[in-house]
Amino acid sequence: METAEEQLIGPLLLARGTIDRSSALRADERWLERAWSDPATRVLVIDNGHTLVRRSGDDVQAVLFTAQDAPPGQRYLLGVEDGVAYFAVAAPLPGVSKGDVNGRLTVPMSLRDTPEGEPVPAGLRQAGGLLGDRDAGLLVYAVALEAWHSTHEFCPRCGARTEVSAGGHIRVCPKDASQHFPRVDPAVIMLIRDADDRCLLARGPQWPEGRLSILAGFVEPGESLEAAVVREVAEEVGIAVANPRYLGSQPWPFPRSLMLGFFAEAVTTTLVPDRDEIAEARWYSRQELTAALESGELRLPPPVSIARRLIETWYGGELVGDW
Repeated sequence: METAEEQLIGPLLLARGTIDRSSALRADERWLERAWSDPATRVLVIDNGHTLVRRSGDDVQAVLFTAQDAPPGQRYLLGVEDGVAYFAVAAPLPGVSKGDVNGRLTVPMSLRDTPEGEPVPAGLRQAGGLLGDRDAGLLVYAVALEAWHSTHEFCPRCGARTEVSAGGHIRVCPKDASQHFPRVDPAVIMLIRDADDRCLLARGPQWPEGRLSILAGFVEPGESLEAAVVREVAEEVGIAVANPRYLGSQPWPFPRSLMLGFFAEAVTTTLVPDRDEIAEARWYSRQELTAALESGELRLPPPVSIARRLIETWYGGELVGDW
């Protein structure tokens, strides 16, 4: 059932990046201070998963500040490229007011429609697929670090407030000296095909009708990735699958997942959805999927997601109809 095209899943839009993460420099406090004082250093400001971007024609770039112009906030070293150090600072976005009483930002639905050259706030879902390789990598990295720091301020052993170290990559407890590192939660996401080469799509109960994707779930302790694929499919839709084949991975920092993409073959096809997790599930041939997308009956995950890439890899080309 496997084809040559299935060896390639790219491009995975959140799995890009060009900078050297420079892990050996994180513990060098003197180097960090020199780098921060360097006029060439550039800083990405991150606020609850959002940064400033600006459009130039069809291109979108992250707005990067000098260290002198960046607002005060917690610093994270992102890395070095061509002798230039890149940091993230967790702080309110300069020149942007909160959009409502809950302190949330007003984010444009489409960056294509924003005034050219005007800085606007955007998150990975809006900008991740439009940014170049360097800026996409910087933003994914900064979003993941900010999310981890915001939920790990206190030591899990003694409850003391931890201190940031190693350029933002370790939190240290001042009472018991324990070190705590950023977490990554592995999750499998799998496109299931049957013997007729139909694709299984499903919808969670929290999603509106017509919004479908492939199955996914977190890897449990002591479990292999392949076993997680088999278990999750059985739990969610009640079918047996075999031959999980790994195709690629992509960070998904909402807040800290790493999505590991698989294809697998259905051994049984009668769907029995777990109603707590799956509102509906059905098999689609390529012709049925095309018709449903053209009619507007069905919408797929956006191109920034690994789910969309797995579906398009099975389909054999690009599809329309984003969420």
